[in-house]
Amino acid sequence: MSLDWTAAEARAATGGRLLGRTDWRAEGVSIDSRSVKPGELFVALQGPSFDGHDFVAAALGKGAVAALVHRPTLGTGADAPLLMVSDSLAGLTGLGLAGRARSHARVVGVTGSVGKTGTKEALRLALSTQGETYANEGSLNNHWGVPLSLARLPSDVPLGVFELGMNHAGELGPLSRIVQPDVAVITTIEPAHLEFFDSIAAIADAKAEIFEGMTTVGTAVLNQDNAQFDRLADHARRRSIGRILGFGEHPGAAIRLLDCRLGALGSEVSVEVLGRQIDYRLGAPGRHWVQNSLAVLGAVAALELDTGLAAGALAALTPPKGRGQRRKVSLRGGTLELIDESYNASPAAMRAALAVLASAEPGPGGRRLAVLGDMRELGETAAALHAALAPSIAEAGVDLVLTCGPVMKALHEALPRARRGAYAVDSQAIIPAVLAAVRPGDVILVKGSLGTRMAPIVEALLHLDLGADRGSTRARAANGH
Repeated sequence: MSLDWTAAEARAATGGRLLGRTDWRAEGVSIDSRSVKPGELFVALQGPSFDGHDFVAAALGKGAVAALVHRPTLGTGADAPLLMVSDSLAGLTGLGLAGRARSHARVVGVTGSVGKTGTKEALRLALSTQGETYANEGSLNNHWGVPLSLARLPSDVPLGVFELGMNHAGELGPLSRIVQPDVAVITTIEPAHLEFFDSIAAIADAKAEIFEGMTTVGTAVLNQDNAQFDRLADHARRRSIGRILGFGEHPGAAIRLLDCRLGALGSEVSVEVLGRQIDYRLGAPGRHWVQNSLAVLGAVAALELDTGLAAGALAALTPPKGRGQRRKVSLRGGTLELIDESYNASPAAMRAALAVLASAEPGPGGRRLAVLGDMRELGETAAALHAALAPSIAEAGVDLVLTCGPVMKALHEALPRARRGAYAVDSQAIIPAVLAAVRPGDVILVKGSLGTRMAPIVEALLHLDLGADRGSTRARAANGH
């Protein structure tokens, strides 16, 4: 793969000035001095609580061939290889634009209220059966993650997948104009980021900004089961998008779900894709993953690639870390199953995760447990939306619910006493109660918004080793070790 940047190419892309040694060639781009690799270009970004310029010397010391900066840095000599620009984020964006311009890849852009990362990873897997495929890592989907990912785009890769995120209107359009997607996938529109929007329709309008970087020969792949489908389709038409493909159970959907049999570890799915029936096994469990897989096949069809081959690859799909990954944890006397949904949460995503928990089979003497943290950015409706999860918890057959976070107290109080476990104001405080509650045979779901910090709960559960002293393990976990 070719992803090099010569000093001259980087200077041309950013409009900057080369200082010090100017014969360098970067074999990648990094914005983190802790993980920068020898041979990479280090970009010193400045944020509200950090300044990458403070770590330029450290990055160069670890083998970075040069640093992109917008001010002088301490600890670097006069001959330090620097690319001086007016603003380092603008410089990174310039690298991203140049990376996209030199690539001949056909690109899929993915956005939506939920399911973005999972759909992106499923697309990476499906498209890899038909050509080398590049996708942004993790959730590098914002105003710095997208240009960074484009700067890392190998120039000779034929297929690319980029997740695009936002929580305010006006954020997605600039990202789309950088990525210039040939195909745009909008997974669904749900109540998320309501703190920043007046209505779900306003969320749809903001998500439709993904069309701004597309040409008239592009394709929009939209959820036809969602109430905002017509609104999104109207946005696409106003942008003169050449083709609109709907997916879902809707009888008019171009990618139409015919049948699915949900299981604890995956699903058997039957769909009709542009008139052709395809049956496949989906390795990730849950109805939401079935819906995501329809979006994947819609994107593959839009690229005029082999949908049958793509569908066959989805048997190997597994949920990413923090988004449904399942782990077995050893305890005295047996094991428990951990469903790690710690990365993020919204009302729709909570219900989807609870449905997966419902399909899980506890071991002998085991129960279904849920550890739920606050869903963030829901505005004035937050307490009501948290309390409204109680019926879904009952439908899922959850035996015990432990909650944390100021707003999640609304759900705690809405639960019947038999189902109501411990409540704590934050995730760290709930850990001792979680560790005390679990027993062999249990299946335990951990889910909450990123800002609620549910990952330490997952780590504490993973530290429950076979034969370990339970009391000391709990104490170490509660103290953050």
